[in-house]
Amino acid sequence: MEVFLETDRLVLRRFRPDDVDLVLELNSDPAVMRYIDGRPPPTRVEVVERLLPRYLAHYERFGGLGKFAAVERESGRDVGIFMLHPAEGGARDEAELGYRLRPSAWGKGYATEGAKALLRTGFADFGLRRVFAQTMTVNSGSRRVMEKAGLRYVRTFFEDWPGPPLDGSEHGDVEYALTREEWLAQ
Repeated sequence: MEVFLETDRLVLRRFRPDDVDLVLELNSDPAVMRYIDGRPPPTRVEVVERLLPRYLAHYERFGGLGKFAAVERESGRDVGIFMLHPAEGGARDEAELGYRLRPSAWGKGYATEGAKALLRTGFADFGLRRVFAQTMTVNSGSRRVMEKAGLRYVRTFFEDWPGPPLDGSEHGDVEYALTREEWLAQ
């Protein structure tokens, strides 16, 4: 297991080519995807041929940043996915933070714990200038995680997303962010 970082209760590790079931399960769970995507879930072939190769390529492309499997330290169970990497076409010193956890891991503080650790690593070890996160306006759980992690509300915006509209999409999306200077002052 190639560990990226550890927290009190989680290990965030690089994805491996054999992580097909984890990616497939999370992306196929309607509860997990409720605020993320209205398209049909990927097939096993799409995970093998498109998603995982893209995840694996991120580490080199973004100097070690990317998407990471989250493992519960105590049980060794995969509990979700975290991400910290620049947006497509974005500045290299600005990264997007994201998380996707199995419902069995909800309400345990894992999202906040992982987000705080990624912020610390991004600012202290990777020299990021700014980290941002986005979610649907109606996703109050994710918004709470962003706030607990120290990010601040920046804006509400409306964007055309692929696939059928999700319930609540008429309220738009929100962006939260934190700069390195704000993080150092906390």
